[in-house]
Amino acid sequence: MFKLVKTRSGQFRWKRIAPNSRTVGGATEPYHNRTDCLDNARRNGVPPYMIEE
Repeated sequence: MFKLVKTRSGQFRWKRIAPNSRTVGGATEPYHNRTDCLDNARRNGVPPYMIEE
């Protein structure tokens, strides 16, 4: 599963979550725009239907 999260500072990150609920990957930097974050996730192989907010 992939999750899109908003940080306390209002920026966006995505992360990949394993079946045991541990984070196993994600964005290396925060993004100011949600769209930029989603584009980065797609470039890293995340299908759009797998992203949970």
